[in-house]
Amino acid sequence: MLFRLFLAFTLIPVGEIYLLVKIGSYVGALNTVILVIVTGFTGAFLARLQGLQVMYRVRSSMIRGEMPSGELVDALLIFIAGIVLLTPGFITDIAGILLLTPYIRMHLKRLAMERIKDWIKNQEVRVTYY
Repeated sequence: MLFRLFLAFTLIPVGEIYLLVKIGSYVGALNTVILVIVTGFTGAFLARLQGLQVMYRVRSSMIRGEMPSGELVDALLIFIAGIVLLTPGFITDIAGILLLTPYIRMHLKRLAMERIKDWIKNQEVRVTYY
């Protein structure tokens, strides 16, 4: 786990800087900065819009008396997308936009739900409450 975090916190920023320099050499520094700002604002807007939609679905599930587990995983993925989109850079923007794409998020949600079910089945998750 520590090695993965090390790679994430070293390779991703190095890749972002490399890509920003490469794109900046083609379109210019100011245009690159404007592009990063526009993708950040657009992503934040989309994350907010989709987040509100998911919250309405959570609310309607709760009113019907159902557990909104799928909607909560959607909300988590949208939250992660919003955080990633606010991080400056093109790699993180692409990752955030992919997380906001409903088709890709549907597959990631299915994988996350399967992983959570496996954790529960194998009793690898412990919840303590008072």
